[in-house]
Amino acid sequence: MAEKLGVGIIGCGNISTTYMRLAPLYKSIEMRACADLNPEASAARAAEFGLRDLTIDELLAADDIDIIVNLTIPAAHFEVSKKILEAGKHSYSEKPFVLSVDEGMKLAEIAKAHNLYVGSAPDTFMGGAHQLARHLVDEGEIGKVIAGSCHVMSHGMEDWHPNPDFFFQPGGGPVLDLAPYYVTNLVNMIGPVKRVAALATKGSETRTIGNGARNGEQIPVDTPTNIHALLEFENGATITMSNSWDVWAHRHANMEIYGAEGSLFVPDPNFFGGEVEMAKSDGDIKPVPMWEHPFAKPNEDENANYRTVGLADMADAIINGRDYRCSLDLALHVVDVMLGVLRSGETGQFVAMTTTCERPEALDPDAAKALLA
Repeated sequence: MAEKLGVGIIGCGNISTTYMRLAPLYKSIEMRACADLNPEASAARAAEFGLRDLTIDELLAADDIDIIVNLTIPAAHFEVSKKILEAGKHSYSEKPFVLSVDEGMKLAEIAKAHNLYVGSAPDTFMGGAHQLARHLVDEGEIGKVIAGSCHVMSHGMEDWHPNPDFFFQPGGGPVLDLAPYYVTNLVNMIGPVKRVAALATKGSETRTIGNGARNGEQIPVDTPTNIHALLEFENGATITMSNSWDVWAHRHANMEIYGAEGSLFVPDPNFFGGEVEMAKSDGDIKPVPMWEHPFAKPNEDENANYRTVGLADMADAIINGRDYRCSLDLALHVVDVMLGVLRSGETGQFVAMTTTCERPEALDPDAAKALLA
């Protein structure tokens, strides 16, 4: 097996620059080519990063491409990933990697039949801050996890995004767009979810674009934008989760975990770094010294950005024949949870999960360093 696996990208939008720019950090992958339905988009990215500019069919057939990263819109994720697998390539997708459990199961069947891997973002749970939080949980620093809360709330992106339509259509919304970071991190720390319940509403039937050539244009809102959920985990822990694009301001923390012997305060799961705080039985909240974890170190001004590490970990797992952290089972369970939240919001009933997964293997500092070039 080659020491590096060749990587290609389908979908050359904004997020593609992150993968192309950060791939050289990792020893197991080499970015080689890109493709897009819009030839001008792929040509621009190829020129910017020194890649081969291919058509989608050419990329699927390229002998030196082992993994294809699917960066298309969520509604296209399943069909594109299916084509990647049928072409004999491993697939890694942006989140959510599918929009139904059935789609995820179909990809799993194809992957198993062809001995291929399917991975998916988010990989931010592999960041130094979140792995430190998990380490504290695993070491029993706050005792048995009993409850917690997490909040990701704003007023959406129509003020700054020139074409925000898809955010407010089925397949978008704050749950499918942002909850993957939160649910994945909760599964990383606590384990799989048993059942969910939720209330879901829309703050308005339309949104007004506030930027770009379409400034002032109204667009329809066809998915819930204000969702408040309750997650019951298989280990008995209960977590409240609020996802809203109808909030102008709030003072809620990103994530708090409450244990029998203390509380843990976890930074934004959408990022790799940040300050972890903890309180023991005396209630005194104190910062936890950050350990020497490479994915906690700022590499973009004050921000630690190591997106693509999930792809690199999957490539390393393919090379060495081991399990990988951003696995299909984990991603599918997270999709199951999110769709259950939305379904509960529609029906007013508890929704039991139809999938489960193992917690991904912890990524301690030494394991993280081993992924770097």
